[in-house]
Amino acid sequence: MHILIYTDGAARGNPGPSASGYLVMDENQNMIAKRAVYNGIKTNNFAEYNSIVLALEWCKGYYGNPKVVDIDIYSDSEVAVRQIKGTYKTKAVHLSELNKKVKSLCANFKSVAFHNLPREHEGISEVDKRLNQLLDKI
Repeated sequence: MHILIYTDGAARGNPGPSASGYLVMDENQNMIAKRAVYNGIKTNNFAEYNSIVLALEWCKGYYGNPKVVDIDIYSDSEVAVRQIKGTYKTKAVHLSELNKKVKSLCANFKSVAFHNLPREHEGISEVDKRLNQLLDKI
């Protein structure tokens, strides 16, 4: 089984009011799940990482046997993707903890691959729109 996850995080100010969200799609681009959550006052990098954590936690709970699931995660955060892949070092303590959590969650699945996409990509922009709607209400 193969799924696609589009994630995004937003912070108005850095730190500032922030939100994290994701969109989970099957291999035929049918939506399986979507979510946007308010994080409180956090940095943009926290929001980006948290969106990945939330998506992986949802998938772990949703799929009875996550070991048969291949996941492609798409994010517009070059920092988060490159830190998770190990291309960039994770210096901030709070991001290092989130990085470890992501890697621990990834171990539950058959495979997880991370990809960087521009914000304009339709999957990323859909999540971004939901985050901004949520932050507008706060």
